Amino acid sequence: MHSNKPGEAAPGPGPDSHLREETLDSRELLRGNFLHAFTDTVRLPDGRQATREYIRHPGAVMIIAQLDDGKLVLERQFRYPVQSVMLEFPAGKLDAGEGSLACAQRELREETGYTARLWAKAGVLHPVISYSTEFIDIWFARDLTAGQRQLDAGEFLDVFTATPEQVLQWCQDGSVTDGKTLAGALWLQNVLSGAWTRDWKTGVGG
Repeated sequence: MHSNKPGEAAPGPGPDSHLREETLDSRELLRGNFLHAFTDTVRLPDGRQATREYIRHPGAVMIIAQLDDGKLVLERQFRYPVQSVMLEFPAGKLDAGEGSLACAQRELREETGYTARLWAKAGVLHPVISYSTEFIDIWFARDLTAGQRQLDAGEFLDVFTATPEQVLQWCQDGSVTDGKTLAGALWLQNVLSGAWTRDWKTGVGG
């Protein structure tokens, strides 16, 4: 019997058919430099119609980069929508046609100056499933080499290091509220404890 993962389309009537919505019409609301907004008309499982407003997002990556001394590479960056300086793991969106690993390598280098010899894919995060298609691929990076940052025009951020224990404490006390960084801390905690294992590879491919 076929078993579907969460979010995977069923091959016809199946155990999720009572939950799925059928798209009847889609209308573009906004095409900006970054975000692409739509409103869709859908048929609900009970046959009624409803509207769904959402944003199409190109996808992104987040990097949990660890130095030889065990400290982690983090950033402080002002996020305009919430009007706050946030503590975050390095991250950035995919360019058109760019592979996930290539994006992670580029973002780590551009934002922090570090390059990494070893990389391990952790998983994928869907941060705002109620109104966006955004996904974030989570990567671990080790065997780091320091270098020169290459920030984009108009990009301002501080790079600093902290121990895993400090990061977990900040998650606990509310100093870290960024969703992707909280998810990254969950991965970090389990990887460091040995509960979750990763397949480390040299940084080649996309």
